[in-house]
Amino acid sequence: MNENPKQNKTSEIAVSVENLEKRFGNFTAVNRINFQVSRGEIFGFLGPNGAGKSTTIRMLCGIITPTSGSGQVGGFNILKEQEQIKQNIGYMSQKFSLYDDLTVEENIDFYSGIYKVPKAEKEIRKDNIIKWAGLTELRGHLTRILSGGWKQRLAFGCSMIHQPNIIFLDEPTSGVDPIARADFWRLIKQLAKESKTVFVTTHYMDEAENCDRMCLIYKGTIIAMGTPMELKTKYMKNDVLQIIVPYSEKWMEEMIGLPGVKDAALFGTAIHVVTLDTAVALGEIEKLFKNGLETGYKITKIQATLEDVFVSLVEAYDKESEKVESKKS
Repeated sequence: MNENPKQNKTSEIAVSVENLEKRFGNFTAVNRINFQVSRGEIFGFLGPNGAGKSTTIRMLCGIITPTSGSGQVGGFNILKEQEQIKQNIGYMSQKFSLYDDLTVEENIDFYSGIYKVPKAEKEIRKDNIIKWAGLTELRGHLTRILSGGWKQRLAFGCSMIHQPNIIFLDEPTSGVDPIARADFWRLIKQLAKESKTVFVTTHYMDEAENCDRMCLIYKGTIIAMGTPMELKTKYMKNDVLQIIVPYSEKWMEEMIGLPGVKDAALFGTAIHVVTLDTAVALGEIEKLFKNGLETGYKITKIQATLEDVFVSLVEAYDKESEKVESKKS
């Protein structure tokens, strides 16, 4: 995929926002956020549903207008040049509009027209997209019979038909199986190798390991930013214990509130315990098992996952917010 000559290539900053805010009446969906995304970077925008991810991406794509603040995407002003932004980015929403009664090829042809791809280049670009997305054997199939993962690939390909340098993906792997998610991320990494900038929102914390850098957003506020390793080391000061034990849900509930334990949560069938004092927590957990006559357990100190980090940061944010509110009252 060649670079679009319309894109601004002079800057190494592909996306930047300053004090970006969006309010809907009295509700603040995005609260004066700041960040920059470098050219060729896979930038993750992580947070739970309702955190402000989609609202932010829609402002950056020129779909909705910010209440205040400023920003640029590919050198274009998000307040004044929304139409230029739309023509020079790739955008895949959570519910990308594919036409079920059209074939794979026909959908790509349709979006070629939407993005005004030159007639002389349409067939070449379509063939490249089909090959890139692994859709060669399915090019004549109706879209309605494709699995969720193949539909996502097709939607991704359609968003790339005009060869943008900046691609926005809003929850691109929501609702697809783990294998399809892994395949989708391989396509994202291919684009980054071609110096494409990929801005991706997700609530899957395990996916964030694929990002070069990310920010965590919660209740419209950015609560942390950095590489996956930076987030797991800089923002996570507490130790994490992984506990493998039968009936883990029952034991997890009993561990919450033990001396030395800050928090406990289930990760699959394992329990992750964030400690305030590791030695004290270990002693109390082993005492709990002894009193319960449980001997088939294993406790290991592990590096925090991004989900551990996020849970810890959210807990700290909520506690600080409660303090502020109590002072006001």
